[in-house]
Formats: sequence, C-alpha cells, structure tokens
Amino acid sequence: MAAMATAANIGAVNNIYAKLSTEWDKKPPNLDECGRLLNALKVKLTQCPMNFLATNSENDKRNVILARGVLEIGAQWAIETKDADAFERYMAQLKPYYLDYSFDDLEESTYKHQLLGLNLLRLLAQNKLADFHTELELLSTEDIQKNVYIRHPVQIEQYLMEGSYNKVFTARGNIPARSYGFFMEILLKTIRDEIARCIEKAYEKISFHEARRMLFFNQDAVESYKEYVKQRKWVCNAQDDMIHFQREEKVEEVVPAKDLVEQAISYARELEMIV
Repeated sequence: MAAMATAANIGAVNNIYAKLSTEWDKKPPNLDECGRLLNALKVKLTQCPMNFLATNSENDKRNVILARGVLEIGAQWAIETKDADAFERYMAQLKPYYLDYSFDDLEESTYKHQLLGLNLLRLLAQNKLADFHTELELLSTEDIQKNVYIRHPVQIEQYLMEGSYNKVFTARGNIPARSYGFFMEILLKTIRDEIARCIEKAYEKISFHEARRMLFFNQDAVESYKEYVKQRKWVCNAQDDMIHFQREEKVEEVVPAKDLVEQAISYARELEMIV
C-alpha cells in the first residue's frame, strides 16, 4: 500500500515537473505560474523525500535528477524574481546534489557551475566573506582557476581586497551569464554607498562632476547620478556647482584632569597602605 502511494506521488511529481519545464522554457516564462508550480512541487517532494535524496545511492537516478532539476529551476526563478532569500534557500538544498551525491555515474548538471558561481557572488554582495571562502574550499582547484562561472566571483573578490573598485565596476559589463547581473548590481550599490559615506566624512564640499567620477557614474548616467544625490540628501549649489555636506557640530569633551589626578593619588595611597 505504501509502495503504491509512493509510486503515485512520484508520478505526480513528474507530471508537475513536466508542466514547470514547459513553462520555464517559454520566452519569457510566466513567473507567477512557475512560482505556483514550484510551490506544488515542494509539497510533493516533502511527502516522500527519501526517494529524491542524492545521498541515498539506492534511489532511482532519474528521481535524483528530477529533484535536482526542480531546485535548479527554483534557483533561477528566484533570480528572475529578484528574491535573494529564496535563491539562498534553493542553493542550500542544491549543494548536496552538486557536491555530496553518492552516484558515481550521475551526469553533471549543465547549470552546476553557473549556480555555484552565482552563490559565490551572492555572498560577496552580502559582504559574507568568511562564507565565501568556506564555499570556495569545497570546489576543485581546476574549477577555481579555469571555469568561467567560478573565476568571475573569485576575480571580483580579489578586486575588492585590492580596493580596485574601478575594476569591479568594469567587470559589470563582462559577466559570464545574464543572471549574474542581479547580484552585481547589489554589490555595486554597496560599494557606491560605502564610497559616498567616505566622501561625506572626508570633504566639506566637492565638485558635482568630481563626485560623479568617484562614484563611477558614467557621463550617460547623469540622471541616475542626480537621483542618487537626491536620495542621499546632498545639497548642490547651482552657483559654484559644488556639493556641500552638512557637518554635525562637534562637542568638545572636557577631560577632568584634576579629578583623574586626585583619583590616581588616592589609588597610590591605598596601595601603599596594603604594602
């Protein structure tokens, strides 16, 4: 009886997955419908999870590949819907299929390195450098050095460590797949915000055009730059074309020198009495 129920559930998973694959292959896919089908598949997969685990070598290899395919579409769907949290959850479930499976003859997924590289880029964009290096240690030296999807986030991390932010912004136009653009934009915004905070601390005023150059806004992105200036509530003086920063008045701290001296003498007297 249980075997029949399991077989029926596996059949239902195959049917829903076929619909999901058909919808996902459309250009463009209906993201709402894909989301609905993914939710339905998650429910079905949890009803008999042992039949789809990559860590169980007794499972039918077709079921393992099916489960992996569901999670891969889910991860790509999360990127398309700009849901970083959902992408993180899908990748947490996908990694065993990529790195820990027990099938020696299980063919490698064509999306494996693209999604693993995307996950590395996500960690950089979220400033999780320790997790980035932990994930990197799980990959082979050959993948790190030669695979285009893995090498891209590795190079980005090197640029960040060097402080070569101009190279990071240049790398935006040289991404290995369109999906990388999502996390690259998050990373670039983080870098830009950090530069802006440094400018505010370092300058009382700065040229409007010089600030644009330092924030890596191209000449054809002047409108975006003006909107960014507005968001940060910077004041631009039209007469001298300078951005003026409002400084907080520093309150001078008075050091109670006399009290400190008297306290030190008191401590000395007490130590002398103890001795």
